[in-house]
Amino acid sequence: MDTSAAPTPPAGLDDERLLAGIESAAEGIRTELAHLTETSVSEDSLLPGWTRGHVLAHVAGVCRGMARQLEYAERGELIELYDGGQEGRTKEIEAGAASSAEEHRERTGAALDRALEAFRGLGPEGWDRPITYRNGVVRDGGLALWRELVIHRTDLGTGASQHGWDEAFCGHLLGFLAARVPEGMSFALHPQGRPDLLIGSGPDTVDVHGRLADILAWLAGRPVDHASVRAEHEGEAVPLPQIGPWPAASSAK
Repeated sequence: MDTSAAPTPPAGLDDERLLAGIESAAEGIRTELAHLTETSVSEDSLLPGWTRGHVLAHVAGVCRGMARQLEYAERGELIELYDGGQEGRTKEIEAGAASSAEEHRERTGAALDRALEAFRGLGPEGWDRPITYRNGVVRDGGLALWRELVIHRTDLGTGASQHGWDEAFCGHLLGFLAARVPEGMSFALHPQGRPDLLIGSGPDTVDVHGRLADILAWLAGRPVDHASVRAEHEGEAVPLPQIGPWPAASSAK
């Protein structure tokens, strides 16, 4: 599928700015952790079937996984993202989900520290070291961690939303999620106050209207108000189209 209209990463996002984005996203998670209570941590998140505890256990696992990707890459070695693969990931989330608020604060905070230390320690050549995540390089891991921290903060359902996503993040996410346009289709995006965009390369075009952050949340499979994002096909209002799976090769939810 042709996604050249929105490259990943966006132009102008150098490694220094990517690191700044990861650090800012980590602070966002810490803000949520600071306000966590025993009641709130066990309440439902915006992800079906997951409590906030599940989301935080997943975030901690992603941070540890990315940290070890970098730690092994520095030695010229490769290792899978999660200890035990997908099964290990699932078991870790389920085991950690029911932890107390304080345990989540300590565990997730320590995982954030470990990941940030690994990324902050990179030299200019470190971003291009190979890792197993997406069969890519450290930079791909950094982009993934940025996505995970920003999106999962909104998934907690504690007030942070896609309307807090900044320009750089939206630019990256648009390029990444363009792969979700189904085969044979194109989405003509009409974000409010912004130039129109076309993603996908199929002949069947659906027009999608709304604020850019709301359109991106929809493309990320997150709930949006029906009035926030609307679709048209050949000038007629239609339900929002089905989107394809999360871009392949990632074990992140």
